[in-house]
Amino acid sequence: MSDDNERWMPPERRRGAERGTAPTPTPPAEPTVAAPVAEPAVTRATPVTEPTATRATPVVAPVFAPEPPPGPRPREAMIIAPIVDVEGVSRDYPMGEGIVHALKPVTLKVPRGQLVAVHGRSGSGKTTLLNLIGGLDRPSTGRVWVDGIDVTALPERDLVELRRHTVGFIFQTFGLIPILTAAENVEIPLRLSNVDVAEREERVRVLLELVGLGERARHRPFELSGGEQQRVAIARALANTPKLLIADEPTGQLDSGTARSIMALIRALVKSEGVTAIVATHDPVLIDLADRVVELRDGEIIADNW
Repeated sequence: MSDDNERWMPPERRRGAERGTAPTPTPPAEPTVAAPVAEPAVTRATPVTEPTATRATPVVAPVFAPEPPPGPRPREAMIIAPIVDVEGVSRDYPMGEGIVHALKPVTLKVPRGQLVAVHGRSGSGKTTLLNLIGGLDRPSTGRVWVDGIDVTALPERDLVELRRHTVGFIFQTFGLIPILTAAENVEIPLRLSNVDVAEREERVRVLLELVGLGERARHRPFELSGGEQQRVAIARALANTPKLLIADEPTGQLDSGTARSIMALIRALVKSEGVTAIVATHDPVLIDLADRVVELRDGEIIADNW
């Protein structure tokens, strides 16, 4: 091999040629395969939960109801409310050129379920006060509420409904109709309220048994004693399930023994029937049975043991 050719040989071949050996062929290099490039792992970001906004509870300013306009108040069923609320009530009567102050400004509250005795001498204002509470008379000044109703603002038609359903009256003279039996006298308020016949008869029977006259239902007033007549009057007052009983001297025409039994009956009815009773009396023996005693003198309250 000429020097010119050797000059262009790679060094390995030149040395092999010089030693007289054939050059070892260099195997062709395998093509380099590029390692696959791993895609970077996508790290999924944990969704960031926005903090729940705590809504501040709005501070509501107390709202005060406006004063009710003058006129009848709606019936309120609040147990804590008094059944009778008398505010600054007075009653004056003209007499000739002067004025008689039968009742001077009086304020009185009667809770539910009480037996209240109003006592004082004749002319002290007991009957006047009871008439104003029951809607039988109107005050010269002040206001009266019965079971949440402004009695002083009611027209006559509404007063009739009040006396028929909310207030029951017991009078000193009994007030029974002579030609009617005991059962028929008790039935009168139920007839006026258009109560069904069957319900009416059952109610009368229950009431007469309640006052101890179940066997005297067919007797007329002249066939009954004074105490029995007053018991019939009490049953009649309870006919329409009133919330308030007003009794003006209910024992005035009875002997002391019978009077005490009548007062004890009213005491028992307050508990069993859940009514409130206001009883006018000047009998000190009967006052002991009352829950509360209010004393009147010359149209003013001078004592109240509540």
